[in-house]
Amino acid sequence: MNLFDQISNDIKNAMLAKDKLRLETLRGIKKEFLEAKTAKGSDGELSDDIAMKILVKMVKQRKDSAQIYIEQNRPELAESELGEAKVIEEYLPKQMTEAELEAELKNIIAEVGATSAKDMGKVMGVASKKLAGRAEGKAISAKVKELLA
Repeated sequence: MNLFDQISNDIKNAMLAKDKLRLETLRGIKKEFLEAKTAKGSDGELSDDIAMKILVKMVKQRKDSAQIYIEQNRPELAESELGEAKVIEEYLPKQMTEAELEAELKNIIAEVGATSAKDMGKVMGVASKKLAGRAEGKAISAKVKELLA
């Protein structure tokens, strides 16, 4: 079962369970998926790779919004955003630990033959593709800088 079908199925389950937060979040995900499916230049299909990118983007948006709400002293809104982010994260692969990320990046650095900070672009290109959905871009970038310094 692909992610789109899984989300559709989970919407039904959330309705039956009367889980309002989960239902609204899943409907938001499905909306994004449908927009990607019907976007100009799309073939009408939604691969799991594209779906993962959409989910990663949605989690980042929720966390950024929550941070803004916290800064503006609106904890109830921040809590809602973080709750949605948590639901979306259930559909992403397990996030890498710091040690796993470092080990994976060392392999990538050796693979592309990077030796200095000048090679960061090469490393980031490969790392972004390999680690998509399993680590945040900011964390990858910071660790690559540290390892190439």
